[in-house]
Amino acid sequence: MKPKQIKGVPEQKSGGFHDTETYMKFEKAVISVKYETLKKRFFSVNDWKSYCGEAFAAFKLYTPNGNPAEREPQKGDFVRINIPGPGETEAKGYDWVEIIDICYYEDAHSESITMTCRPSQNPTDTSSHIAHFYSSKATSTFMIQKYPTHLKAAVYGRNESPNYNANFIDILRNVAVAIGGMLGIAKIQWKQLTNGLLDFD
Repeated sequence: MKPKQIKGVPEQKSGGFHDTETYMKFEKAVISVKYETLKKRFFSVNDWKSYCGEAFAAFKLYTPNGNPAEREPQKGDFVRINIPGPGETEAKGYDWVEIIDICYYEDAHSESITMTCRPSQNPTDTSSHIAHFYSSKATSTFMIQKYPTHLKAAVYGRNESPNYNANFIDILRNVAVAIGGMLGIAKIQWKQLTNGLLDFD
C-alpha cells in the first residue's frame, strides 16, 4: 500500500507511514455549522484527549519560548504529548513536537485546514536533544476538511523511524514505541482522535 498524496502533507521518503481518516455524512443544511464546531475542536489542542478517551495520549500546547498556552495553535508552537506508558526520561516522561506549518486550502468543492508537526526538543529545556520516539525526519499532519455532504478528520504520518539520538534507556524505549507505532498501534490511537473530533452526539 502506498501513502496517499495529500496537499499539505510532506512527501513519504523513508521509514513507516500511515493514513488515518474518518468521514462523516451530514445534511447540507447543517454541515457548515458542524464544520465550525469541528474547527474549534481542531484548534483546541489542549482538549484533544477529551475526544479520544482516557486510554489515549494527553496533549498540551506551549509557546515557542516554552510557556503553556491557552489559545489556538500557531506555527512555531510546541505540543507536549503524554503517551500512556514510559516516556522519554530526559524529557521527564514526555514527547515533544513543533508545529512547523498551518495551512488553509479552498477550492470549488471543499475547504480544509492542515497542521503539520515534527519531533522536536523540549522547549522548556536548553538541551538540543530530540525528545520524541521518532526521529526529526518524521511528521504528523492533522487535517480537517469540509465537502458538500460530509466532513473529514485525518492524521497523516510520514517518514517514521526510531530516534537513536538519546541515551541508551531512551533508545530502547524509542525503538519499542516506534516499532509499535509503525506496526499500527499509533494508527489505532489516531483513529480514536479522528472519530472523536467528528462525534457530535
